[in-house]
Amino acid sequence: MADTRGGERPLRADAERNRSRILAAARVAFAEHGLGVALTDIADRAGVGIATVYRRFPARSDLIAACFAGRMTEYANSAQAALAHEDPWAGFCAHVQKMCALQAADRGLGDVLTRTFPGARALESERSRATRLSGQLVERAISAGLLRQDFANQDIALILMANAGVVQAMGRDALEGSRRFVGLVLEALRADRASPLPPPPSPAKVLRAMRTASESTPRGAQ
Repeated sequence: MADTRGGERPLRADAERNRSRILAAARVAFAEHGLGVALTDIADRAGVGIATVYRRFPARSDLIAACFAGRMTEYANSAQAALAHEDPWAGFCAHVQKMCALQAADRGLGDVLTRTFPGARALESERSRATRLSGQLVERAISAGLLRQDFANQDIALILMANAGVVQAMGRDALEGSRRFVGLVLEALRADRASPLPPPPSPAKVLRAMRTASESTPRGAQ
């Protein structure tokens, strides 16, 4: 028998096997094709019927949350580790480089990092932790005089959105293209390279963009 999840009754052994197969198939499908992959394709990969997918995960967002809550924790942990780096600039760069590399390796994660899922409380809680830690990372690098003074925490979301576009366009060469893009961005963010920038979009505008992207994700099986 599986352990309980948030007070729910444990699943039967066969139901738990199906759930594990669906999650394994979904992680691969999302990584290859992004969050818009058809749920029927995931069901076929898992060797189950589409009804079984909906029985275990009534909404697409439920499946996404189950697949990526751990990856969002990895995002937050990356920021935490970067804060421990003795060099504020090196820590900032390491965090941006790691997150963009993870995007390049997993299109589904790339989508998750640039969208919001209000119903997925565990996932969004970890996103909030990552955002708070990233803000501390930004403030630390600015205070050290190493990151340009007008950089805002929401600019990290813009970098991830732009990197997601590079990843999608480059296809199988996504990692190479992403590394080049990130290198160009980080070079432009050095305090000693700074020239005036337009003001950043407000946090509310960035959040609205992420919500709009979430709403564009197909919700049905096809």
